[in-house]
Amino acid sequence: MIVRIMGEGQVRLDDVHLTELNKLDDELLMEMESGDEEGFRRTLGALLESVRRLGTPLPDEALEPSELILPAPDASLTEVRELLGDDGLIPG
Repeated sequence: MIVRIMGEGQVRLDDVHLTELNKLDDELLMEMESGDEEGFRRTLGALLESVRRLGTPLPDEALEPSELILPAPDASLTEVRELLGDDGLIPG
């Protein structure tokens, strides 16, 4: 799967990591619903760091279709709310 982190680029990530990422996504969703800005910042950072750690960065000149788009690390709670689907940032 190709994941884009807005403002950073794309990462190739094996589907086996989706369970781990979905746990962070569920936590992020709960923090957003409760308005926990500090928790939101912490969990968004952990989610993005997990994608970076588990994935392989694609070269900047590569333009593959992204199957998943994640917000930039400095995205606001409001901006991320606009990106959310019914399943959170990560479907499943």
